[in-house]
Amino acid sequence: MDCGRPGGISRTKSKIEGVLIMKKRAIISVSDKTGVVELAKELVSLGYEIVSTGGTYKTITQAGVAATYVTQITGFPEILEGRVKTLHPHVHGGILAKRTPEHLAQLSELGIVPIDLVVVNLYPFKQTIAKENVTLAEAIENIDIGGPTMVRAAAKNYLAVTVIVNPNRYAEVIQELKTSG
Repeated sequence: MDCGRPGGISRTKSKIEGVLIMKKRAIISVSDKTGVVELAKELVSLGYEIVSTGGTYKTITQAGVAATYVTQITGFPEILEGRVKTLHPHVHGGILAKRTPEHLAQLSELGIVPIDLVVVNLYPFKQTIAKENVTLAEAIENIDIGGPTMVRAAAKNYLAVTVIVNPNRYAEVIQELKTSG
């Protein structure tokens, strides 16, 4: 579902150093849903387009928050029982692109929109393996791949991308976004 936007891309545009870009975009993919609806509402009120995955998408859209399902930006379905969702150039190119005219032009040529905010918390691996009678298969499925990859990509591009991994920090980050513009 793309909230009525062709290809899931916002129509709000601005220019940075002569290169056309879309409005701010956040990707939200969390295991712990604590506070995620409130965070998403705040981000939308600050002008962010929300992109989300699986259960997170369902949680925030059922609460009435406009969001774009990740497959709308990748053009590719989640595959392998959800093991592959965000591992795609439309996600990682959006996160890793420097905000230089050259990178922004390349994104534009490829139809990739920059991602300014990554909200991720990882699968609960430690809690899963601490359970009594947990199977190896359950443990294996709780090894997160996409989440750490997005966190590392955002860290690499820390000058342009904010990353939040702790739900206890949502209010603090929202306050900073409100005061810093």
